[in-house]
Amino acid sequence: MSKKQIKTVLSIAVILITIVVFVMYFRSHPHTFSALKNVPVHTLILLFILYLAFIGTLAGIQQATLRLCGISLSTRESALVMMYSSIINFFGPLQSGPAFRAAYLKSRHNVNLKKYALATLLYYGLYAAISGLLILSFIIGWWIILGAIIGLLATPLALRIPRFRDLDLTGLRQLAIATLAQAAVQSLIYFVELHSILQHVTYIKALVYTGVANFALFVSVTPGAIGFRESFLVFSQKLHTIGNDTIAAASVIDRGVYIVMLLVMAALIFGLHANKLLKVKSAKQTAE
Repeated sequence: MSKKQIKTVLSIAVILITIVVFVMYFRSHPHTFSALKNVPVHTLILLFILYLAFIGTLAGIQQATLRLCGISLSTRESALVMMYSSIINFFGPLQSGPAFRAAYLKSRHNVNLKKYALATLLYYGLYAAISGLLILSFIIGWWIILGAIIGLLATPLALRIPRFRDLDLTGLRQLAIATLAQAAVQSLIYFVELHSILQHVTYIKALVYTGVANFALFVSVTPGAIGFRESFLVFSQKLHTIGNDTIAAASVIDRGVYIVMLLVMAALIFGLHANKLLKVKSAKQTAE
């Protein structure tokens, strides 16, 4: 069995175990399931809108990343690529969205993969740094805002590093701002979810919760970090002080709304015949 097959089997196993654990948990904690049934419809609509905004921040990150690579896509093409890769990233094996984007950009626009990889690493570095600040927000409070601003102003310093010297300064700033916007929208999503279950939850707790959840993505091999995110949140309870019942219920809400949004995007992609427009088959062959 190849390494890829082993990872795929591991991913499926973790998902199945997570589903079993969730079912058993809700059976032994019926009050948690009752809390889910009491979530108002307008809260779900708000979460759907926030997730649309989240996809918008991903599109901004993609545009900034491409600018660092010296190319640009039309708004329509960029949106279709982002929607398609988001669906693949969640439902495909091993979070394969980034691999699809790289393969597509290489096959259709001859993107320099080394530049693209470097720009992607810059994004992950910013994402990790911001997530770290979110985790520390229970200590530094509103100072996190000042830290984020200093981080944005310090972005040009990267140009002094030889490896980054040729990167576009405006692209770096756009990437930093889009990544900060992504984290901000994520924190709002988690705050709304948590608040719908636990009325007295504070936004600071939601910030810490967001930072921890974000770091789970770096080690996950399952779609949407299923199982890994929940484990990270449970083991970090001393930081955000949010109980298991609330974590479980908020996670179900989060997965449900996000999957609905992905299904809507899939219907839109199908209606626009995005497969033909993007020549997805050739991009997948390049990835393989």
